[in-house]
Amino acid sequence: MAETHSSSRPSVRSDQILGPHPSTPHAFAEILCATDLQTVTQVPHRALSERQNNRDRVVAQFREMLVRYHASEEQLRRSRRRRQAMIRLGFGAEQARLGRFPVLEDTRKGNLAEIVLAEYLGAATSATVPIYRLRYNPNVDQSMKGDDVLAFDLDADPVRIIVGESKFRQTASVAAVKEIVSDLARSHRAGIPVSLQFVADHLFDGGRTDEGIRIERCAELFASGKLRLDYVGLLLSDTHARDRVQRGTPGQLVRLAMISLGVADPDSLVRDCYQGLD
Repeated sequence: MAETHSSSRPSVRSDQILGPHPSTPHAFAEILCATDLQTVTQVPHRALSERQNNRDRVVAQFREMLVRYHASEEQLRRSRRRRQAMIRLGFGAEQARLGRFPVLEDTRKGNLAEIVLAEYLGAATSATVPIYRLRYNPNVDQSMKGDDVLAFDLDADPVRIIVGESKFRQTASVAAVKEIVSDLARSHRAGIPVSLQFVADHLFDGGRTDEGIRIERCAELFASGKLRLDYVGLLLSDTHARDRVQRGTPGQLVRLAMISLGVADPDSLVRDCYQGLD
């Protein structure tokens, strides 16, 4: 898949990469509206926005995603037991250093955008995100290295991987859009996604051997030209996100789709989603 500029860019519809926006009763259909567009550089663009007077439901859905991506039920149970023991011993203040969820605002924002992208790809495509990578972050207040999202459609012909890159910005900007595409273009030039082995290893460690083998084999498929790589970028920002993606998306990649999610007061959305999580 060679890179191209907009003047010679072939037409790629958003539904060729993303599939349709989820329909009811899926949560995304109930909380978000979707419009399919083409940017000025002819990149497919799905513009998402909150349904009117629906912030409470958006927060509830995003909060459920945040919890699930950061910790399993068993991890949360262990955390509750540890918290109770620490409090009994008089060390309650130490809990801030042992939480499952980030405290730093920038990390919270980046994690929310990554999680929304991962969930949306799982809902709008036939690909799946096989592991919740944030559960394996050794320092919850630092952003993880590697691909933001890898979604796998192992039953497609050819097998397909979607590489996702997300950004959160309180104020939408063309610079943020260009940064997303630049990161995806860098991944494209590198070839096989850098986090592929990370995903396979954690599947093996979790006893999901068959999945791990199939994902490891994606490297062989790539080497023999039998793997399809698609790229999706998400800008989660204010209500100008749609316009910034429309005007600011470079036409560097052939198999690229962009998603904008524009919300009122993005910072307050993040605060509400993380409120009370520890």
